[in-house]
Amino acid sequence: MTFDEACDAVCGPGTMFEITEADVDGVPTKLFVNAPPSLGALYGLAAARDDEFIVYEDERWTMPELLAMAGRIGHVLVEHHGVAKGDRVAIAMRNYPEWIAAFMAITTIGAVAVPLNAWWQSDELTYAIEDSGTSVIIADRDRLDRLDTAGSEAVSHAKVIAVRCEGRLPPGAVALEDLMTGDATMPVVDVGPDDDVTILYTSGTTGHPKGAVSTHLAVIHALMCFAARAQVGALYEPPQDDAAEPPQTTFMLSVPLFHVTGLVPVMLGSIISGAKLVMTHRWDPDRALELIEREGVSNFVGVPTMSWDLLEAPSWGSRDVSTLRSIGGGGAPMPPELVKRIDDNFPKGRPGLGYGMTETNAYGPQNSGQDFLDHPRSTGRLIPIVEMRVTDPEGNELPTGETGELWFRGPSLIRGYWNRPADTAETIVDGWLRSGDIGRIDDDGFVYVSDRAKDMVLRGGENIYCIEVEAAIYEHPAVYEAAVYGIPDERLGEDLACHVMVKPGQTLEPAELQQFLGERLAKFKVPARVAVVNDSLPRNAAGKILKRQLRDELAPG
Repeated sequence: MTFDEACDAVCGPGTMFEITEADVDGVPTKLFVNAPPSLGALYGLAAARDDEFIVYEDERWTMPELLAMAGRIGHVLVEHHGVAKGDRVAIAMRNYPEWIAAFMAITTIGAVAVPLNAWWQSDELTYAIEDSGTSVIIADRDRLDRLDTAGSEAVSHAKVIAVRCEGRLPPGAVALEDLMTGDATMPVVDVGPDDDVTILYTSGTTGHPKGAVSTHLAVIHALMCFAARAQVGALYEPPQDDAAEPPQTTFMLSVPLFHVTGLVPVMLGSIISGAKLVMTHRWDPDRALELIEREGVSNFVGVPTMSWDLLEAPSWGSRDVSTLRSIGGGGAPMPPELVKRIDDNFPKGRPGLGYGMTETNAYGPQNSGQDFLDHPRSTGRLIPIVEMRVTDPEGNELPTGETGELWFRGPSLIRGYWNRPADTAETIVDGWLRSGDIGRIDDDGFVYVSDRAKDMVLRGGENIYCIEVEAAIYEHPAVYEAAVYGIPDERLGEDLACHVMVKPGQTLEPAELQQFLGERLAKFKVPARVAVVNDSLPRNAAGKILKRQLRDELAPG
């Protein structure tokens, strides 16, 4: 079966993923006919599950236990804190099971969940709370300590529910367990597809982040897109007899829940698909391998550097990873060398990558299995409910195969940025979302992302796409991770530079790397300046390397 035939079989008339067209905010939009009206309706489907849902380190939570806690939190928010439909409730904690229960409660009662970046410090947390108009904050000890020193009127007026907090609480904060009553249940609130459900703050590297607002319709359609794409993949490239699926799909959540990948396809996707979710207190590749073996993990989702970490971990050779079927994720490009290593080293696992954004609720083209091996530089293809096009700087669509800015259109897009109409109008044009990424789409529908528009280096009139250079760097056997970026140059305007982290015990001279790249790339694509380090490169919470910070280190001022 071809890819297009598989799409027709999965999304055709009379199927679960049948597609229709309707008006959404004045824009003709393709929609799934059978989409539930709200996230609360999806959770209702999960109520039929009585199995184990979450493994957090050595804790085990069943679905009934999680739903019961969510119901009690919903009761507390409405009856004790007066949360009404449309009110914003922030979640500020690491990946605890209570994070998931809180999100389910907030979104069921019609409030808007505001997941806060758990890496943020006081000023950053305070900004998002003030910007969103949050009325209740559900936080763990570390985030509470940061909020306690913020000195913000908005923070001091917000009601605070403390999770897993021993010892003294800030004035006005109440421990979650002290608010719980055993017989409390989820309040009934009428919630529809056009109601707001989340505000996710984008991880900008300069200035304040923007709050991306999604409706129930957008999040649900993103979930259904992922589910439909999985069915297309199963038809298009069915598993071999000796690689049959494990009895239960089990995801390892290795990215933060406040990030759109962790929240939508992994966490919410697991709730509705019947999958088990394995979570760790913090990222540790040896601990991850231990849990993969112990829990029979079938799907590993993380940023590409985490896949490198697994392959380089001291315990790699002693752990059974035969249950893994998919190793991938998103948040950053996957170098072709890593695609090959995954396919060569995991007994039954295949590499996978998705290209999505906070603004698309993580959904976009996906690449996996043999397609990924055949097209290792592509981020894959779309199912027909989502469209992409390539435009010139003025927004005019370019012919197939030409390179320009990638634009998205589909039902999973955000409705806009919170209280930022100018930014919304700049990003969403006639129902199309401008990604800010440079790329192309070939005759077979494979999408290739060249670079962020702002990261493309213009050296003496030549366009250099950093991703291409990084892919070549990763082919060097001593390289663990790499970042390529532009630095100012009086003569050329910009020149190319890079930071490279070497594998433990390895050494690499800049001239050696430059010679290696000179044998693979045009001379103008070889970085003029190379910094070789032994420590991990700085990343934000989404797993993206902070190139601006590296640029400032190499070329201060």
